[in-house]
Amino acid sequence: MKNFKKTVMLLIMAIIWGYAFVAQADGGDLVGPYTFNGFRMLLGAICLLPVILIRNKVTNKPPIESKEKKMLLTGGILCGISLFAASTVQQLGLTLGTSAGKAGFLTAIYILIIPIISIFLKKRCPLNVWIAVFIALIGLYLLCLKEGDFYISFSDILIIICAFCFAIQILLVDHYSPHVDGLSLAEIEFTVTGVVSLIPICFVEIREAGLSAWLGNFNNTAIIVPFVFAGIFSCCIAYVLQIEACRDYNPTIASLIMSLEAVFASIFGVIFLKQYMNTRELIGAGIMFAAVIIAQLPIGNKEKV
Repeated sequence: MKNFKKTVMLLIMAIIWGYAFVAQADGGDLVGPYTFNGFRMLLGAICLLPVILIRNKVTNKPPIESKEKKMLLTGGILCGISLFAASTVQQLGLTLGTSAGKAGFLTAIYILIIPIISIFLKKRCPLNVWIAVFIALIGLYLLCLKEGDFYISFSDILIIICAFCFAIQILLVDHYSPHVDGLSLAEIEFTVTGVVSLIPICFVEIREAGLSAWLGNFNNTAIIVPFVFAGIFSCCIAYVLQIEACRDYNPTIASLIMSLEAVFASIFGVIFLKQYMNTRELIGAGIMFAAVIIAQLPIGNKEKV
């Protein structure tokens, strides 16, 4: 039951992230990739802060001990820097021309990167998870890429780098979340990501466009919906679900469930953009769901998660 709840949490997160591709594409074009990512993270931190304060007051949560505080700060900073790198590079790749479908496939390569990195961290990965990883990659290929459309451009390379950054971020969350308060970890992570984003905002976007032009971007009311969704739902709610669900949960299986964002991105494309899936894409979506199920089957001497 505990693992089932965590799986549902990750599935909800994948649904939110699936729609977030639409919000990211719209928001980045309107105000710039650094501005959009930085401000949505700060919005997420602002929305999460009262939740933490109310939770602490209701539950009479005791003060954090110095040892845990040090680990919390270290984990929050490392997770924040990795999240900044992953989300910013992804946004740049989308802005520079990588299609949403190809970006979904390339970003989800983290489901293969994580078990490879885990080997060097001396974390054992059972055979059925490896099988599920490769099945999921086949599903993602069928779902996200048109036949003969795969080629590597500079923007595609950025998305591949983004996948490595997300793999590191997921492993960092897996490492720190069992030892510290999850909401506090998310609060520091969002704040660090937003603050670090202010550096390229000032030295790249404001410098190139000018302060008046940069401020003028916010006069467009079209930015409200993608900004609010990406800040509150995609950032605050989804990442908190990730931190809470990944606590004592196999990171490779977690990454497989999270990679379903590509499936839901296609579904939302049908609902909101009238981009209907063809037979090839439907088969890919089915293979993705099958991979998630295979990864969670108690085959052989699979480790307990």
